[in-house]
Amino acid sequence: MTTEAAPPPGGADTRPASPGAEQFAAVQQSPEFGELRKAHRSFAFPLTVAFIAWYLLYVLLSNYAGGFMGAKVFGNINVALVLGLGQFATTFLIAWLYSRHAARALDPKAQALKSRLEAGE
Repeated sequence: MTTEAAPPPGGADTRPASPGAEQFAAVQQSPEFGELRKAHRSFAFPLTVAFIAWYLLYVLLSNYAGGFMGAKVFGNINVALVLGLGQFATTFLIAWLYSRHAARALDPKAQALKSRLEAGE
């Protein structure tokens, strides 16, 4: 049983076309989709690896370099606290950078593919 609404009475059906599996497979094989995936991966993978390395460095320093992490930077603020807050700052920075990248490079390409699918091309 489907929950799709019927077209408005006396009017044309303005709903987007419902692409089938063949259309999705064709788009997946298209050069445009490959460019979209490449644009996503070229941004996401390096930043993911860099962030995981940065996080593991923090964990390793916390476990094996207690003297260094406990060194006072100023007042009661030590290296561990500064690096820990740096983890939060890095997380927000990466989220902001990804949002900008997606809006500039990914969303227009994805919208073009979506429009093509809905048009039945």
